[in-house]
Amino acid sequence: MTEPVTVAVRDATLEDSAILADAHRRGHEAVADARGGSLDILFRGRVEPIEETFQADVGDPDRTVLVATADEQVSGYLVAVLEALRSGDMMLRVIDLWVHPDARGIGLGSALMQRALAIAETQECIGIDARALPGDRATKNFFESFGLVARTIEVHRAL
Repeated sequence: MTEPVTVAVRDATLEDSAILADAHRRGHEAVADARGGSLDILFRGRVEPIEETFQADVGDPDRTVLVATADEQVSGYLVAVLEALRSGDMMLRVIDLWVHPDARGIGLGSALMQRALAIAETQECIGIDARALPGDRATKNFFESFGLVARTIEVHRAL
């Protein structure tokens, strides 16, 4: 019988930047060939040196950087940004969420989203946004399990 895994979420630290950068690169490799993936990377991907972008995020009061651990081993992360809307209300927008493929299905992504939702509530946000690539039913279903629903569809034509 397999021992249960201890799942935890904590704020990322500057010491996590190399692990976060590696995870970000792996995430991009995984979606590069997916429908919309390469363009999404061009729009929203981080540029080298990626470690420095995570260090900046950790120090930014409007950004939340979380790591999820399985038995104290960092196996996932989430980055969210607090944004003011034109109404003056606040929105928490999840811009990065990744869990190592070997650690999926044990609750790391759920733990990260639960913590992000708690932060959004603490910050009195009117909502939380995230994105899924077209055809990525698993990610869409994951977000829907937290009550997030599609509110827009972006379209594109390559030239």
